[in-house]
Amino acid sequence: MSNASYAAAGVDTEAGDLAVSLMKVAVSRTHGAEVLGGFGGFAGLYDASFLTAYKRPLLATSTDGVGTKVAIAQAIDKHDTIGQDLVGMVVDDIVVVGARPLFMTDYIACGRVVPERIAEIVGGIARACAETGTALIGGETAEHPGLLGPDDYDVAGAATGVVEGDQVLGAERVRAGDVVVALASSGLHSNGFSLVRHILAERGIGYTDTSGELGGVVGEVLLEPTRLYTGPLLSVLADPELAGAVHSLSHVTGGGIAANLARVLPIGAWVEVDRSTWSPAPVFRVLSAFAGSTLESSEGTWNLGVGMFAVVAADAASSVISSLAADGIPAWVAGRVSTAPHDLTGFVQGAKGVNGGAVRLVGGYAA
Repeated sequence: MSNASYAAAGVDTEAGDLAVSLMKVAVSRTHGAEVLGGFGGFAGLYDASFLTAYKRPLLATSTDGVGTKVAIAQAIDKHDTIGQDLVGMVVDDIVVVGARPLFMTDYIACGRVVPERIAEIVGGIARACAETGTALIGGETAEHPGLLGPDDYDVAGAATGVVEGDQVLGAERVRAGDVVVALASSGLHSNGFSLVRHILAERGIGYTDTSGELGGVVGEVLLEPTRLYTGPLLSVLADPELAGAVHSLSHVTGGGIAANLARVLPIGAWVEVDRSTWSPAPVFRVLSAFAGSTLESSEGTWNLGVGMFAVVAADAASSVISSLAADGIPAWVAGRVSTAPHDLTGFVQGAKGVNGGAVRLVGGYAA
């Protein structure tokens, strides 16, 4: 098929080339000496010679997207933060096992390539990759006319990291008496937006409307980017004074608060997470009020102010919290691990195929 007939079919290869040119500088800023071959090759090359210094290097990998949050970005034509959401969803899953991210690739499917829009998306990905120490070494933008609308797009990505074999974090390290430290979220992050969109549609609220309750333009408030935890957590893990203090980590994404924490607890362990230790941000309270429901009813969908949990040795909790605070992450003790016999009625036990520990939230949220 000739280029002319391809254009007639709705695919603009020149626009694609311009998009690549516009994103080149931002992507190149994530490249260190390990990245070979420059920009725009068929495959990204990453020099892994340093792995010979590991006794038993284990590669960690994760892939994800941003979900229906992209619909809000499209509705208000703001695309410079959705890339950070993607990196947060992918790279912050890798640090959960204690791994340092190495590189990431992205994929953008769209109905029509608008070079400036694609560059904004990738620019956000690149900035977040740089913040987390991740090289963005490849990607693809695919134009799908007829399948997606002209202004529709979706984003996905995959990343790879490495961890020393004897330093992998997980439920097997957790002990009775460990403290559960909650790390504050920046807002909704990238989960539960189908519920958000349903609530707003039921109320007849548009994304370009200004809401006094939400404190601004609705779409802009909802697009608050996902907080990135990788850098601060890697600092904690690398601190010789905190060696071995962190036993497991949980990224609070799909499934909500209790289910994600239960995944990183051993069978037989349980935790009661004390709601009174934090106050959910206004966005959660307002959306719950719009829906005529309680905050508690959305604990399996939204993070409600907790983006990550760290299960740590009790004597190290204050030091971990101080380290995170120094890196701009508010954190606090929200519970304690127990293995004592207990009635587990009302607890969430494991999730997503993981037969882990048991978690329930207790008490009421702080005002």
